Amino acid sequence: MNIVTLEKISKVFTHRKVFDEADFYLQEGEKVGVVGINGTGKSTLLKLIAGLEEADEGQRILANHLVVKYLPQHPVYNPDDNMIDCIVGDAAGEERVDKITKAKTMLTGLGIFDFDQKAGSLSGGQQKRLALVELLLSDADVLLLDEPTNHLDQMMTTWLESMLIKSRKTLVMVTHDRYFLDCVCNRIVEVDKGKIYSYDENYSGFLKLKAEREEMEMASDRKRRSLLRTELEWVQRGARARTTKQKFRLNRYEELKNKRGPQTDGQVELGSIATRMGRTTIELNNICKGYEGITFIKDFTYVFLKDDRIGIIGPNGCGKTTLMKIIAGKILPDEGTVTVGQTIQIGYYSQMMEDAQAKMNPEQRVIDYVKDGAEYIQTTEGPVSASQMLERFLFPRDAQYAPLGNLSGGEKRRLNLLRVLMEAPNVLLLDEPTNDLDVTTLTVLEDFLDYFQGIVIAVSHDRYFLDRVVSRIFAFQPGGTLRQFEGGYTDYELTLEAEGNVNPLFQMNAPAGNSEEEKKANKEEWKKQNQANKKLKFTYMEQREYETIEADIAALEEKLEFLDAEMVKYARDYGKLNHITKQKEETAEALEAKMDRWMYLEELAAKIARQ
Repeated sequence: MNIVTLEKISKVFTHRKVFDEADFYLQEGEKVGVVGINGTGKSTLLKLIAGLEEADEGQRILANHLVVKYLPQHPVYNPDDNMIDCIVGDAAGEERVDKITKAKTMLTGLGIFDFDQKAGSLSGGQQKRLALVELLLSDADVLLLDEPTNHLDQMMTTWLESMLIKSRKTLVMVTHDRYFLDCVCNRIVEVDKGKIYSYDENYSGFLKLKAEREEMEMASDRKRRSLLRTELEWVQRGARARTTKQKFRLNRYEELKNKRGPQTDGQVELGSIATRMGRTTIELNNICKGYEGITFIKDFTYVFLKDDRIGIIGPNGCGKTTLMKIIAGKILPDEGTVTVGQTIQIGYYSQMMEDAQAKMNPEQRVIDYVKDGAEYIQTTEGPVSASQMLERFLFPRDAQYAPLGNLSGGEKRRLNLLRVLMEAPNVLLLDEPTNDLDVTTLTVLEDFLDYFQGIVIAVSHDRYFLDRVVSRIFAFQPGGTLRQFEGGYTDYELTLEAEGNVNPLFQMNAPAGNSEEEKKANKEEWKKQNQANKKLKFTYMEQREYETIEADIAALEEKLEFLDAEMVKYARDYGKLNHITKQKEETAEALEAKMDRWMYLEELAAKIARQ
């Protein structure tokens, strides 16, 4: 039975139709993820469900006595209220005591320990976490969460993931975190070109079903075009007596001709953009940085290699952005040196969109904003104009002359990313690139980074993005040191698990306690949470390898058979035979290594399936 129904809703914003007679339903106990390109109406859908926006056409139907609550991207509180009062509100007696206890537990899980802080002194991220706890402890039947994982580090996201999986509340959420969608959601709703498509699957299943839907639409369009060619041939034979049957064929031709084919999403397709890089890249030597007596970065030394793919992780406030600013030359270290090669061109995509937005004149046109960076950019495909780049970044020509003030926050971030790329960097600094970027743009950005001829350094809380993009991780440790790990985020977790260590992110978030016993108790509690929340999974590279390794093994076996035949063929040619023998030995070694790797991946797949 549906508890929420949106029936044939239409909604127009600034001459753009966001929804066109779209339908949405929600059943009790569902956990629904909403995906789609920025600007297509994901947040608007949540507001329509919540009753905060009204549709221009259509109707909203709720079950009797249904309580719906909405988590906005930017919650607002009375600045004089402390955190507990914001959450508990007017509750009294045992209910108040119970709520306070649960609130403190949840706030601790989200890395907040000073419960007496005033709301006015909280950062935007802390206010978002405060609103999240308030919502989770509310009496709502339906929770609408708009980007709940923004401003959460990896451990907080894992904690929230666990909470929502256990929750019996009905959930609808907009998030870019694909691992989060995969683990929490049992239905995916896609907002696409004014319509709403529903898939009774998690994110992985959605990708498969969407591909099948688009393939069916393309097949249907191919059939339409084939019929159109047949009808066109008939029409071109010349006029005949206009019988009823012939008039029907003319009408069918007009109908087929005027029917639009399936519309597919644009894609951010880029040839590699980079300028030449000399011998010296960026070298950090014993970097130290602190503020107000607290050391954030201590004795960090690293020489960035050409084509490095580096991920930097750590809890909020540990110094990740500070390190990025030191690399970018925006601030100086207290100690140590930073050497930047003469050929290095840095592109810095900052999470502080407020700075970039402050420089955006709301009256300036989109095309002019990009042209301020560059009129053309050199790619491996040749020169590409600002207008062409905008099209590839999902800004069609009719949108390029719109004022910046008409763009959504996510569209502005996408535009800002394009502006950075237009400067043709050979070192990309990406500080929380996944915040507010839609999944489609993220997917294509990741594909672009695969072919980017330069260094990529990314600060991100997005586990999927780290698994997908980076090959080395630096994790902040207590005291400001950084530890190096090979691989993506899942490899980092597996390394800690193999060592039997508590994740340092938990250690850095946990309160110190007043006594040694309290410190030990806190450490044990965080260790339990770490182990409880940890879920075994393939890294992106392991998943790709697992899907292709059997074909690789078969190819090596075929090559061995071919080399055996070649050895017989050239048995009397000593020089040729020697060369073939060497090839066979190398191939046999490669096959043995592949077989060992296949066994490891099969065992890992079996463990994942048993979870």
